[in-house]
Amino acid sequence: MAEIGFDDFLKVDIRVGTVMRAEPYPEARKPAIKLWVDFGDEIGMRKSSAQITRHYEPEALIGQQVMAVVNFPPRQIGTFMSEILVLGLPDAEGEIVLIGPDGPVPNGGRLH
Repeated sequence: MAEIGFDDFLKVDIRVGTVMRAEPYPEARKPAIKLWVDFGDEIGMRKSSAQITRHYEPEALIGQQVMAVVNFPPRQIGTFMSEILVLGLPDAEGEIVLIGPDGPVPNGGRLH
């Protein structure tokens, strides 16, 4: 993997937000969940489609804080416009486990 400079890292705006709404998205090519995430006053509410159905039920995600890239351009995922990339790591089977803070932090906080 190519090395990047610190200025390159700063271009990726990774923020914390709270899941306010989550719905199944069975129409997606791969099973997914639609998320509406609140990033606070500066950024507001943004939505995402996440392929996280193996480990998460939509209703259990409400109130969970997640990390997401907020400065990618919107991307059409089927009939849904995804505005952020919610971040996660693969488990041993390659299924995504979301990442977030281990304690409550203010929405909109930027990853350092």
